[in-house]
Formats: sequence, structure tokens, C-alpha cells
Amino acid sequence: MISKLLKTLNKVGINGFLLGIFAAVFLGFLFPEFGSSESNVPWKPIINMGIGLVFFFYGVKLDPAQLKAGLKNWKLHVLIQAATFLIFPLLVQLLQMLLPSFNEDFNLGITYLSVLPSTVSASIVMVSLANGNIPGAIFNASISSLLGVVITPAWMGILGDTSEFEIEFLPTLGELSVKVLLPVILGVFLHSWIFPKISKQIGKVKYLDQTVIMIIVFTSFAQSFSQHVFAPYKLSTLMQVSFTMLAIFFLVWGILELLCRMLHFSREDRITALFCGSKKSLVQGVVIGKVIFPDPAMLALVLLPVMLYHIQQLIAGSIIASSLAKK
Repeated sequence: MISKLLKTLNKVGINGFLLGIFAAVFLGFLFPEFGSSESNVPWKPIINMGIGLVFFFYGVKLDPAQLKAGLKNWKLHVLIQAATFLIFPLLVQLLQMLLPSFNEDFNLGITYLSVLPSTVSASIVMVSLANGNIPGAIFNASISSLLGVVITPAWMGILGDTSEFEIEFLPTLGELSVKVLLPVILGVFLHSWIFPKISKQIGKVKYLDQTVIMIIVFTSFAQSFSQHVFAPYKLSTLMQVSFTMLAIFFLVWGILELLCRMLHFSREDRITALFCGSKKSLVQGVVIGKVIFPDPAMLALVLLPVMLYHIQQLIAGSIIASSLAKK
């Protein structure tokens, strides 16, 4: 049982990459000056180039014909995208109004988490493990990532404005279009030419994604530690944020379960809606966050709830997926 669970966790992302994220945070703590804006290393152009390559290869992996074929099951798609970009943000806003236990310093990060797109790889793998609608998962995870480039900064422009922080939507959208949408479109355009040549090695592209994410996490936390951003917070505060993330996951899961039953979804579509609609992308969170929150210290504070949610969605999701697979 334990070995099977460990294999499942490894498949959905609780592996070397997750350990690398923790290592990046720890290295940021040990060497704050090396990763900060005062470093001699040109981190900004390195990160910008890495982001462009990540989303170029994401576009190369997208099959236009497969996406077109996936349009048929529109009820499933509408529910998943509504859960990701409407139900999730509104639920979090309601909780922030009703629960005074929300730590104000982490409210921005929790709000940011709520408007992120769904994760791609974990959603698809978990749907596959639970014997759900895999084409539906591929379609929705891919579309969610593209929609997030526009919807996430738009939501943050509405919900994220504070006295200390303000988002200008059009400049942010313009920067994301250059860094994210343009490489994706170029990758899709070149799909038929490049993908057949690299299809056998395409799995190794994930190491590029992971390296870029770890560099962003390292530099963000290094800047935070150099400015002593986390010094005022106790361990109990971080545990409270962690518990809040887990509670939000199960609240969204419960709402989706109810809606799937009301819409009389098949078992396969219900599984796909549950996993895709409850997931949030750490990769997109880091990349889009780098644009929305140019101050690395603020970015680290915002990313903390996102990373905590990411870890818990993988653990809880893998346990649920294993249980559904048995049934």
C-alpha cells in the first residue's frame, strides 16, 4: 500500500522537482546576496529567456487537431473553466470576508492562488490514474493555461489592489503576451514540423521547466531573506496558512462534486471535472507572478500559499485518485 502510494506521488510530481523547490528556498536562505537583485549574476535576462523557452515547447507539445476534437463536450469544459476562474476566486473572497483568521499579509497570495489556471501534468496524470476522461483533461488543462494569461492578471487587477500594491492590467497583459502567448503561438505554429523530430525526447523538456521554476523561486526567496521579509512570522502562522489551503481544496472539491451530480455527469466526466477544477498550477503561478509582482520579495510572500496548496493538492489528489482507481 505504502509503496504503491509513493509510486503514485512520484507520478504526479512529488519527486525530485518538489525537493528541488525546497532546496531552492533553502539556498535562498543560505545565500541571500547571491540570488538577490544586488548579485553580479544577470538573473533577470536568464529568467526571461527561460520563460520564453518553457512556453515555446509547451506550444510545440499542443496538438491543434486534438484541441479541436475536444470542443464537443462543452458542458464539461464550461464547468471546469468556471470552477477554475469563477467559483474558486469567489469562494476565496467569501472566506476572506467571513473568516478573520486569514492573515492579512498572506491574503494577496491566497487571492492570487484562487485566480490561477489549472495545472496540466498533474491533472492529466490523476485523471488517468482514476480512469477518468483523459481527452477532456488534456483539453481543459491546456485551454486553462492559455486563458490564465489573460484572466489571472485581469482578476488580480480587480481583487488584488491594495494601498501598497496596484496592478496595471494592460501593461501586464502586454508583457505576458510577449513572454508567454507569443512563444506558445510560435510553438503551436511549428508543432507539425518540430514535434515529430523531438517526440521521443519531449519528456526531457520538463527538466527545462523545472530548472526555470527553481531559479525563479531561488531568486525570489533570496531577495526576501535579504530583506528579512519572513522574520515577523511564527511557525504557527505558516501552519495556519497551510491548513487554510487544504480546507480550500476540499471546499472546491465538494462544490464540484455537487455540481457534477446536479448535471448528471458520467463517472469519467465527473472525475475529470473534480481533478481539473480543483488544481492550481505552480508553474503558471511562478511565471505569471514574476510579471505581476516584479518585486522579488513580494513575489516570495505571494508564492508561499501557492506552493503550500501545490504540495497538498498533489498529496490529497493522489490518495483520492488511488481510491477511485480501486473502485
